Amino acid sequence: MKFSLSWLKEHLDTTATLEDILDALNRIGLEVEGVEDKAAKLKGFTIAYVISAEKHPNADKLRVCMVDTGAGEPVQVVCGAPNARTGMKSVFSPPGTYIPGKDITLGVGSIRGVESRGMLCSSAELELSEDHDGILDLPDDAPVGATYVDWLGVNDPVIEIAVTPNRADCLGVHGVARDLAAAGLGTLVEDAIKPVEGAYPCPVSVTIAEDAPCPAFGLRLIRGVKNGPSPDWLQAKLRAIGLRPINALVDVTNLLTFDQNRPLHVFDASKVHGNLVVRRATAGESLLALDGKTYALDPAMCVIADDRAVESLAGVMGGEESGCDEATTDVLVESALWEPINIASTGRKLGLNSDARFRFERGIDPAMTLPGLELATRLILDLCGGEPSEVVLAGAIPDARRVIDFPLSLTEKLTGLVASDAEQVETLRKLGFTVESSAGEVRVTPPSWRGDIEGKADLVEEVIRIVGLDRVPSTPFPRNETARKPVLTTLQLRTRKAKRALATRGLVEAVTWSFVPKAQAELFGGGAPELALANPIASDLSDMRPSLLPGLIRSAQANADRGLGDISLFEVGQVFKGDRPQDQFIAATGIRRAFAKPAGAGRHWSGKTLPVDVFDAKADALAVLAACGAPVANLQISTDAPSWFHPGRSGTFRLGANVIGHFGELHPSVIEAMDVDGPLVGFEVLLDRVPAAKAKPTRVKPLLELAAFQPVERDFAFVVPRSVAAGDMVKAAAGVDRKLITAVNVFDLYEGPGIDADAKSVALSVTLQPREKTMTDAEIEAVAAKVIAEVTKKTGAILRG
Repeated sequence: MKFSLSWLKEHLDTTATLEDILDALNRIGLEVEGVEDKAAKLKGFTIAYVISAEKHPNADKLRVCMVDTGAGEPVQVVCGAPNARTGMKSVFSPPGTYIPGKDITLGVGSIRGVESRGMLCSSAELELSEDHDGILDLPDDAPVGATYVDWLGVNDPVIEIAVTPNRADCLGVHGVARDLAAAGLGTLVEDAIKPVEGAYPCPVSVTIAEDAPCPAFGLRLIRGVKNGPSPDWLQAKLRAIGLRPINALVDVTNLLTFDQNRPLHVFDASKVHGNLVVRRATAGESLLALDGKTYALDPAMCVIADDRAVESLAGVMGGEESGCDEATTDVLVESALWEPINIASTGRKLGLNSDARFRFERGIDPAMTLPGLELATRLILDLCGGEPSEVVLAGAIPDARRVIDFPLSLTEKLTGLVASDAEQVETLRKLGFTVESSAGEVRVTPPSWRGDIEGKADLVEEVIRIVGLDRVPSTPFPRNETARKPVLTTLQLRTRKAKRALATRGLVEAVTWSFVPKAQAELFGGGAPELALANPIASDLSDMRPSLLPGLIRSAQANADRGLGDISLFEVGQVFKGDRPQDQFIAATGIRRAFAKPAGAGRHWSGKTLPVDVFDAKADALAVLAACGAPVANLQISTDAPSWFHPGRSGTFRLGANVIGHFGELHPSVIEAMDVDGPLVGFEVLLDRVPAAKAKPTRVKPLLELAAFQPVERDFAFVVPRSVAAGDMVKAAAGVDRKLITAVNVFDLYEGPGIDADAKSVALSVTLQPREKTMTDAEIEAVAAKVIAEVTKKTGAILRG
């Protein structure tokens, strides 16, 4: 929401400075997002007189100008503008001035051998318009030496505020002024809106269909208007907030949209065929809107139509065919009330945003429907002339009044703010609330423009934001000898960390049913009689889930059926292994489907695309375990994963006898039984079984330990039986010298010619990091011999020749 300072002061009688107003806006919940002060940005630009403009000696298109800046001796300026001439007045910027349109700071320069000590500026260089064809040509009465923005009258700061969805009343300048007046920054200027007497009955009738989401529709015809450009003061207001002036009739509706938060629409009456009807669109109808685009409509959308076709998309945007232009002489002015949900739905479906939609979908003041029409009529008559008809009102203005019993003591109870009864009552009245006082409790009626006020807590919020959050006393937590207990439990913290870790890896969170069909429960280790529901909500939701995988698999397939096959999902929630409390666990589970790799989903031209595999699921599970503080370096991985995983492409995470989770490719029989398509990989981590972190030692190791000596890498290739796990070989090599050996990695696996059918070749890379001195060849060979001996001893491996 944007408005200029002078515009605000039309509604707020105040002597407050700009800084005071900005501070008050932030204090009462209307956050200031920015202030554009052209006077500050253009303060260095002055009005100057061109004494002479001679042709540049070394360039045909340049002129050497002698300029009187009003500050002493004339200044020489080289200018390339085609309209630079002797005797004109323009805008001058001296060296050291920042030119916003060029994003440069001006300096003394030499152009084709002639010194230039400043610049004569175009409107585009000052960012006042897009005109850059020549320098500004000012009238003869422009005062030489005066600051240009002061003379032009554009030294009016423009304020932009963020308005939360519940505060639709502050989408108009009048509403913002009301809040500031209540906060003590002045007096609200309230002019009574006088009805304009109609000279004749409106010849156009309005009918609202029974199912149309339109409570009320006001209409008036004004004959004999003379449309054209709006006056300078109106154009200046609209340009200040980033709107382009169109013509007087349209500009009036835009003005009232931002001034009073009352969107309106004008139709060229000569282009409307017969009477108007507010109804839902029919299948196949379309509208050429004012933005030049044609939109296909459906029966959920509300439209305004005449006897021929649809003329406007209700509350969102008008149609181009009935729009007003300079030839308009008879105008229909509409002021209607629309249901917010329908407006929001229509805008989202069509991808159509407008200032009207933005306001209607948040809910505007119903009581302003007819007064808004009267204001528009008065402005049109003042600017364009004409003769108005009587007002036609279809439907009825809804009565949104509601009374809230408000105990004044509730403010202190909920917030700690101490405010007297009289102060609270006066605050509410300044905001437009009707308050009927009684001892200790009052009856409050919110004004029609505050549809967001529904209960007592909302009234407390109004009091505290106007009286001031700075008056809420600070109450420190009590300091005891024992430390305060943490707010979140260990399991709650793990849940949050697991979600964050998986989201960071590109998985999308899903929330699935806690119930699964009995057949699927049995597939994943469940289906026991004690976990069957006595009264299931559906026949296919009969058992408590033993795993989160069935729900995620079904969700992935549902997405694939709708064209999103490369998908990765995760869920953190309860699983049930039995009916006792100790049989219920919090699991972090995820799946990846098709080409949803961690590095990016889908196929790509830059390289061969591989489907998801067991290592993707393993990496996801390890990310969860690391985030939850599990001792990842001490985990053992065994091949005894549950039956729903592929027996040769899966694993189990263990810490001794404690099984923490599983990972792997889903078993083909499970994929077939669930009638889904693969490939699918997944993992399950039981957060309850992650051991608690050990108490931190008194002496903490540094986070980064840099060695002064170059590390050494040695590669070893071993031939081992196929049954030997590569992880066992890594552990054996790393255990030779844990201080010296900092990394052991598997970088090659070979099975084929030259190796026995029941054997494989595994290549290890061992990194040695000396700490005290550079290692000699003999020392390196001694460590290498120990690595070979240890791996051979622990795994039966033979060094490959």
